[in-house]
Amino acid sequence: MVKSHLALELLPGLAYLSAMQIVHVHVHVKPESAEAFKTATRLNARLSLLERGVMRFDVLQQADDPARFVLVEVYRDANASARHKETPHYAAWRDAVAPMMAEPRFGVKFNQIVPLRLSAESRRIHF
Repeated sequence: MVKSHLALELLPGLAYLSAMQIVHVHVHVKPESAEAFKTATRLNARLSLLERGVMRFDVLQQADDPARFVLVEVYRDANASARHKETPHYAAWRDAVAPMMAEPRFGVKFNQIVPLRLSAESRRIHF
């Protein structure tokens, strides 16, 4: 813990900087399209994870409304996010799910504030 405090004291302005871009895409599909949406989105997520700048791609289904989803996309930087939208698999996904939408999907972009990692072995927080 002392080591972490020392690092924060030495580099207070740099301790929480991150170029990563996190996007939460909110999706509401027609109830009868939920399974087809999951199938198409699983493939898109798998292929997205093969992209160099994609750090994480989670697909979440709302527990109390199975027609609502959130895609949690973590990119190395904003350029990786833009490149993702130029891939053939993204275009195929976008076109395949468009008729499934109950309302237009929308994304919210986030900047990471605290890039903490928890070591499984030590259960200590690493900066």
